[in-house]
Amino acid sequence: MVKRRLAATLARFGGDRSGGIAVTAAFLMPVMVLGMGLGAETGYQYMTQRNLQHAADLAAHAGGVRLRAGDGKTAIDAAALHVAKVDGFSVNDGIFTLNTPPTSGPNAGDTRSVEVLLTKTQPRFFSAIIDSEPVLIGARAVAKVTPSGSTACVLALAPTVAKAITVSGSTDVSLEGCDVASNSNASDSFYMANSQAKLTVGCVQAVGQTQTNAYLNLLDCPEPVEFAPVVQDPYADIPEPNTDIPCATDVNVSEFTPSYTLSNGVRAMKFCGGLDIKKNVTFKPGLYIIDGGDFTLNANGTVSSSEVSVTTEGTTFYLTGSARIKFTGNSALNLQAPTTGPYSGILIFASRSQNGLSHEIVGSFNSTTQGAIYAPTSNITFSGNSKTNNGCTQVIGFTVEFTGNSTLRSNCSVENARNIETNVIVSIVE
Repeated sequence: MVKRRLAATLARFGGDRSGGIAVTAAFLMPVMVLGMGLGAETGYQYMTQRNLQHAADLAAHAGGVRLRAGDGKTAIDAAALHVAKVDGFSVNDGIFTLNTPPTSGPNAGDTRSVEVLLTKTQPRFFSAIIDSEPVLIGARAVAKVTPSGSTACVLALAPTVAKAITVSGSTDVSLEGCDVASNSNASDSFYMANSQAKLTVGCVQAVGQTQTNAYLNLLDCPEPVEFAPVVQDPYADIPEPNTDIPCATDVNVSEFTPSYTLSNGVRAMKFCGGLDIKKNVTFKPGLYIIDGGDFTLNANGTVSSSEVSVTTEGTTFYLTGSARIKFTGNSALNLQAPTTGPYSGILIFASRSQNGLSHEIVGSFNSTTQGAIYAPTSNITFSGNSKTNNGCTQVIGFTVEFTGNSTLRSNCSVENARNIETNVIVSIVE
């Protein structure tokens, strides 16, 4: 009897469907909550990865900008990491790595590229039921520095000086196939206002701003480019030569031939206390070191201009100590920089320790120069009636000034010097 009643009760309970949904929901609810939690956690991880990728992109671009400016690895690292932190990346729960050149991908080994890798350790939430190890989320970006094809033949490297490039007086400067660039961030970084000075050039590029007059003739751009990127010093990696060789004793000759061989294989000759040329002189290929004093042509005009000239055949003049270029007087120059070797393309190389010195080309020269006048910490002035015709003349100084009746004609469509790249583009390529 009891068994029959129990069986009947169970039968009635099993056949009752009124609470089925509640029971099923009770069984499925933990599964649903876990699924929703895992979905939310996955979405959060995806969002974290996207944020990390954004930080990597910005950091790589910042590193590329510093690479474009010619900074070293330490400065590139610092700029990229700073930008990544500003965008939310934390080194406390992640790892920052910067490679230049990149070590992987299609741009591996490219010295004009920057690779940034960011990783972040993300703790688990609902997925800790499956695996307690935190999730490692990563992002990678590569920025590439790409030349636009435009180049300069005059560059002032001063970062903050007012009037870093000045064109004044009645000067007439014509530069064919190249730009003028100033790295100064001053409001008058490039200055030719309040004068009758004339300048014909492809374009004017200034990190700061420009002050011009009506005689500025731009061939390749409608107006000066202000707030432009810093232009990299193309010769910044050239080491300065060893100057520990004997001084030349006989300087009253018509032809100089270097007799000492430096450790880099370059033949060299050293003049101590300056050098004043008062005749027609030829310098044979090699490096000529001027240690102190002035390198002059016909100082004080003691001989007629027709009796004084300088011809070089693949030479570099290196100025060290207090040595200065002071080309004054009516003398001709026919100067050719080396086309091979460690100083290829450099005609005049002023030591980077020559802070504040000035090098002057003054007078009336019927000259041809092929190569760079490179004085990264010194001032360069073309004044009087100075002229350089034909060839490709690059002028790179801390500051550069054209004044008086100076005339510089420079066609750099064909050259053996390094390019001074302007308007260089930084873009994310990976």
